[in-house]
Amino acid sequence: MIKFTRLTQWTGCILLAVIVIAGLAGTAGAVTFPIPSLELNIGTAQEPEEVAVVLEIIALLTIISLAPAILILMTPFARITMIFHFLRQAIGTQSSPPNQIIVGLSLFMTFCIIKPVALEVYDKALNPYLERKISYEAAFDEAQKPIRKFLLLNTREADIALFVKETGMKKPETRDDVSLLALIPAYVISELKTAFIVGFILYVPFLVIDMVVASVLLAMGMMMLPPVMISLPFKLMLFVLVDGWNLITGSIIKSFGV
Repeated sequence: MIKFTRLTQWTGCILLAVIVIAGLAGTAGAVTFPIPSLELNIGTAQEPEEVAVVLEIIALLTIISLAPAILILMTPFARITMIFHFLRQAIGTQSSPPNQIIVGLSLFMTFCIIKPVALEVYDKALNPYLERKISYEAAFDEAQKPIRKFLLLNTREADIALFVKETGMKKPETRDDVSLLALIPAYVISELKTAFIVGFILYVPFLVIDMVVASVLLAMGMMMLPPVMISLPFKLMLFVLVDGWNLITGSIIKSFGV
């Protein structure tokens, strides 16, 4: 009886919903909603400022489309992400912390490290340009200075010399004369090398624990017991006792020297 009553209630609700929808459909023809129209025209500009605005919009859209590449290649994001992945593999946890947490933490650390550079770009380039105090050429030149300083601070001279030679550019007299075309890829491979060095250092203590546990199990004749199952708790305990997350994140932030 209870099931029949509930079925009747659900049937009534469905019929009521159908009636309401049918009523709205019947009255839809009598109600008109204003729909905005969008027109795109190509015509002759009357003033040079109109062309400048169009070029600014195109440049802005280009920068937005290249934002992921800029974030990865010209910020500490690549080094931080790779170090955290090496750390997770060294400890032996397959998917903990998950990739979402690693990427999110890397993003916030990137913002923390790059904040002084971004503020300097805003104060000396973007804000004066928006206030029409300087031209976009001067704004671009001013924006390059703090970015170039950050990239040079974390790029090896050997990597810069490699790309200057391969691109056929004139040998720069000072580090400030290095073109961004050679500086950016040199910064990327320098970051990769630094991340691999840190990854090797992180692997060493956990590898020692794995070797000790494997030797003890072999000496006890427990060859069927996976050494990872025994060594993982010890590695986690070691990482927690030394306050690993605080130590690693602090060392990463200080390593950029910003």
